[in-house]
Amino acid sequence: MKMVAPPALEVAGLDIIFGHGAKANHAVQDVSFRVESGGAFGLIGESGSGKSTVLRAVSGLNTHYHGDILLHRQVLPPVRDKGFFRRTQMVFQDPYASLHPRKMVNQVLLEPLIIHKLGRPQQRVDEVLDAVGLDPSFRFRYPHQLSGGQRQRVAIARCLILEPEILLLDEPTSALDVSVQAEILNLLHRLRSERRLTYVMVSHDLAVVAHLCERIAIMNGGKFVEELSVGDLRAGRATQPYSQALLAATHYRPASPEEVTV
Repeated sequence: MKMVAPPALEVAGLDIIFGHGAKANHAVQDVSFRVESGGAFGLIGESGSGKSTVLRAVSGLNTHYHGDILLHRQVLPPVRDKGFFRRTQMVFQDPYASLHPRKMVNQVLLEPLIIHKLGRPQQRVDEVLDAVGLDPSFRFRYPHQLSGGQRQRVAIARCLILEPEILLLDEPTSALDVSVQAEILNLLHRLRSERRLTYVMVSHDLAVVAHLCERIAIMNGGKFVEELSVGDLRAGRATQPYSQALLAATHYRPASPEEVTV
């Protein structure tokens, strides 16, 4: 009998409502999923489908939700402690907006270490820059002196420097040039393997999510329309009309890992 690995992260019956009365927006409705340790789960949907709202609740940025979010089977409170933010980090969509424009990369990377009181600060900075493919000289650059891909590498390094278990990825390549997107995807793919990271990824791009994730949920109107494996997605085995229409509209033909190269 095959053993099922316990989930690193679990979301159960998540409901999120913005506003009150007639103006209330039921943004997320009864969403449930689980991601085992070292696994990767993707949320796909059009703008306004609720996928980023789910991610913000999981990350602790949105504390007004109903339902349960569990880390290693322990229910998390809506207001998270410092320990959670060391174990779970988020990579945002726009790397320029997520980095302070007046702080050098060195300061950006040192701040999490100071907050969490971790030792060997400069050694950790050099090590994490190397991990994301940047040499130590990048410590002394400002965000405006970096390309979009380099800024996103710094944003990923800022997450990794705390040695988290889980990375939440909010459209991490959508603000980048197409030529750079594959580089960042391959970096994330390598880091997950090397560091045994668990990913939850949000995107509107089916090929991007299919490259990193084993399971994918398609969202519409705040609900899960369908959850399927990437194998079923590649084989065109979506069963729900909305899922089939989404695949057809995007002319989806997912690349194999060999096709996405630096």
